[in-house]
Amino acid sequence: MHPEKSPRLCMKLIILIVKQANERELAISIESLSKNSALKTMEATDNDPEVLRDIEEDQNIQIIPGTEIMIDAGNHHFIRSAADRVLVPQPSSDPHDPLNWDPFWKASTTASATFVSFAQGFGPLAIAPMFPMLAQEFKSDLSSVVQFTGVTILVLGFSNFIWIPLSSTFGRRPVLLASTLVSLGSSIWKAKATTYGSFMGACVLNGLGAGPGETLQPQIITDYVFLHDRGKYNTLYFALYFGSLALSPVVAGLLAEHTGWRNFWWLNVALLGAAFVVSFFAFPETRWHRHRANDIQTKTRHPSSTSLATNPEMNGKTSPPNLENGVADQPYTPVQTPIQHGKPGRKQFDLFQPNQQPLKTLLIELWTPFKLFAFPIVDFASLVVAWSTASFLIVNLTQSQAFSESPYQYTAQTVGFFNFAVVVGLLLGLGTAGPLNDWISMRATKRNKGIREPEMRLPAMIPYTLIMILGNFVVGFGYQYHWDWKAIVIVGYTCAGIQVASIPAIASTYAIDSYKPVTGSIFVNVTVVKNLWGYGLSRFITEWSIADGFVDPFMTNMCLTALWCICGVLFWYKGKALRHRTKDSNIHDT
Repeated sequence: MHPEKSPRLCMKLIILIVKQANERELAISIESLSKNSALKTMEATDNDPEVLRDIEEDQNIQIIPGTEIMIDAGNHHFIRSAADRVLVPQPSSDPHDPLNWDPFWKASTTASATFVSFAQGFGPLAIAPMFPMLAQEFKSDLSSVVQFTGVTILVLGFSNFIWIPLSSTFGRRPVLLASTLVSLGSSIWKAKATTYGSFMGACVLNGLGAGPGETLQPQIITDYVFLHDRGKYNTLYFALYFGSLALSPVVAGLLAEHTGWRNFWWLNVALLGAAFVVSFFAFPETRWHRHRANDIQTKTRHPSSTSLATNPEMNGKTSPPNLENGVADQPYTPVQTPIQHGKPGRKQFDLFQPNQQPLKTLLIELWTPFKLFAFPIVDFASLVVAWSTASFLIVNLTQSQAFSESPYQYTAQTVGFFNFAVVVGLLLGLGTAGPLNDWISMRATKRNKGIREPEMRLPAMIPYTLIMILGNFVVGFGYQYHWDWKAIVIVGYTCAGIQVASIPAIASTYAIDSYKPVTGSIFVNVTVVKNLWGYGLSRFITEWSIADGFVDPFMTNMCLTALWCICGVLFWYKGKALRHRTKDSNIHDT
């Protein structure tokens, strides 16, 4: 894959996924609605004890947050797709609701957010092939320059304690744009740095700016993607984000070898500048405040008789103003089916979204990540993502050390090119994990008489856990005993790419399905745990591997990753009981 063609390929892939999802799921079937049944949205059931009680009695189940009804129950009929799937969450009747956007705007939103995640992730791990050059430039040793990566990772994780509360308070759009500008500034600083301390300062700023690249897109995905497609979109995010981490060393090694290491950072400036321009014009605000009990009573500016089905029982009623979405208080037509081809409103392109209680919202969002550390499902997802990512990171941190010395003695360019195997693995993970995740969940839902539980995603982790184990064995023992590079790269590096696109997506989607209202805070926890371990790994991996060889650190990391993945068996059996204990928590009202 040529580096210049990768953005075009990613864009085509995004448009294909969005087009297929919308063609299949947004052709709403009016025939599925009974003329004599009162339409009740899925969101409304959370606030209506009578509806909840009726459905629980009809289905003989207990409904708690995370449990979703994917079939009609008794007299309660839900909005369905053309594929006869209940849509979760139920879209409102407002054409500006992100769930109602047409395929073009959903593709535009996905492409813009993914481009920003890709661009922000392009810099932090790109330094690996340049370690020898930077050590010579700044008159330092290998262990010291490896800390450029470690410090970036550490700051990146903790920066999200600020970025995510800001995105929940003022919107996704301003955070996306502001963080991209900060990252752009850090790349300019790196290109001009002349001392070790100056370059380290630029790495700190890079960590601060690149934080949303790891956390914001999953939050955006929950804003406009239905439950049954969430696995695909989260896998797309993980594959392309980690794809940027894998592809950047390829480009960095190539440029460093032929034109000097500083030119890579000027390339990064251009990439981030392009991401800012694209997101400014093509990324509308996706944060949408849903009045949970009144979703079906959302008003529209220009109701259309061809796209709306009115409910006579609601004629004459009015709806409370929806100022947070930039829609003024005015008459509306009650509806039973949502707009199928909506688009963003003008106010959704404002730099800041109105918030009636910004200080209160900000304080709650600042506290929520700390609170979530007491939730076992969130901790499980954090640990799985952290160590699965570390199985990718350890390959990045050790590749120059292993391949630049005897018996290999490869150049920075060659070491960089080896990361193409990781990119191939990421694409394989993208093509298999998302569809497998959603397919397994849907099959389990059908066997469970139309009741979806978040735990139904967990079995999809099994094949990728085995692939993770294989990859660590091949790379660790291959480095130690100087196997042929083909085995290490083609098998080991590819396995590292497959598992890092798959395991984190499955585990984090499970946590999101369980506690969707706090998706952003979940990823703050995930990122902090992941980056703390990543910093520790970068801090000690060089000395550890020199002292004890490569097998010990690789096997230690592999065993811990496998341990957290195996804990999925516990959550398969006890996950709903754990969710039951937190069903009354106020995080469900966030």
